[in-house]
Amino acid sequence: MAQTYDLILRGGSVATPNGLETIDVAVKQGRIAALGRVTGDAGEVIDAQGLTVLPGVIDSQVHFREPGLEHKEDLESGTRAAALGGVTAIFEMPNTNPSTLTAADLEEKLKRAKGRAWTDHAFFMGSSEENAHELDELELLPGCSGVKIFMGSSTGSLLVEDDEALTEVLRHGRRRVSIHAEDEARLRERMPMVRDGAPVAMHSEWRDVETAVRATQRIIRIARAAGRRIHVLHISTAEEVPLLAAAKDVATMEATPQHLTLAAPDCYDRLGSYAQMNPPIREARHRDGLWQAVQSGVVDVIGSDHAPHTAEEKARDYPKSPSGMPGVQTLLPLLLNHMAEGRLTLQRLVDLTSAGPQRIFGIEGKGRIALGYDADFTLVDLKAERVVEQDWLASKCGWSPFEGMTIKGWPVGTIIRGRGVMREGQLLDNPAGEPVRFLETLPRD
Repeated sequence: MAQTYDLILRGGSVATPNGLETIDVAVKQGRIAALGRVTGDAGEVIDAQGLTVLPGVIDSQVHFREPGLEHKEDLESGTRAAALGGVTAIFEMPNTNPSTLTAADLEEKLKRAKGRAWTDHAFFMGSSEENAHELDELELLPGCSGVKIFMGSSTGSLLVEDDEALTEVLRHGRRRVSIHAEDEARLRERMPMVRDGAPVAMHSEWRDVETAVRATQRIIRIARAAGRRIHVLHISTAEEVPLLAAAKDVATMEATPQHLTLAAPDCYDRLGSYAQMNPPIREARHRDGLWQAVQSGVVDVIGSDHAPHTAEEKARDYPKSPSGMPGVQTLLPLLLNHMAEGRLTLQRLVDLTSAGPQRIFGIEGKGRIALGYDADFTLVDLKAERVVEQDWLASKCGWSPFEGMTIKGWPVGTIIRGRGVMREGQLLDNPAGEPVRFLETLPRD
């Protein structure tokens, strides 16, 4: 008797653990049910010939600003941008208003996402001196992607800067902790060089290489002493790469498309404060060093660090202009363009955007195209050439530093748990994202 499936993708070039295979993929009840030459009927059949079928792209670092800052972004608009960019799951950061520091804060975000999020989602728990002793329980709550530490570039309870406080946070829990590594003491020491106004290009001078290197060295040392795994976010300097390569016993490394694409001083000349982010975009030698880290396998994951601000906010005189830029919708297009230009292989792209996040964060059921896994797929047309145009952008902030850029390779379909969410730039049906499941948070018998 012929099988009946919910969905069959026919004839695509599918990125499986074996490499690229021209096969069919069948889906039943939200999971991958068959691979190969699939016979049988389906409620929906998609002709994927000429397309490349990737495991669903996971963006493990976004700031969607809800609650408290919804004029910049909210969970609906942020996940809409993600789905239009081919992203199937996101991990959202805790620096909202209020900050995500308690079980109630996490529950509130999950409640807000229900019925409004286009993609699957999870939320980081912020760390502070006040909640450090509770983090071993908080990190195991359903829908929590782990703990986040801000060593610099934050305020109030979310800033954890001295060694004693960092050690206390790392002592409570077992999951990998994500780190914003900039040295707050050095930032305060150097603040006078820009406090009263300066060209925005001074941003990378104030937040200099030493600010990043010093923090990364410290957190590696503290993590080893505490016996805790860490994930160091948005690395921006060539000098940090060998430190992290030598610390794979405790540390994994994230790079962003911005740091892999832009370089100073050109970005500040062209974009002004729209190029301002923390840690900063630096000179081309640092971009080159990050590409060497990608190609040698030191980089474990690429996240967008999507951090939108309104044009009005960005237009303020530096340093009153806020740091951060949107990126969840352009993450995959930029990487596909780098692949077309020979900097990245398809296998490496898959590892950085799906298998890597799964491995680092212990995601259950996602990250590969294999039997039994969630039917999360990102369909891309590697031959398509498109321009990043404002009317395609879904973020509330309404801008991108990559507007006007011609891209080769484009996401044309987003499928989450077997359900079509985006096709050829159009969203389908209604938001139905669900919380991401994690191996460490699953109920124990």
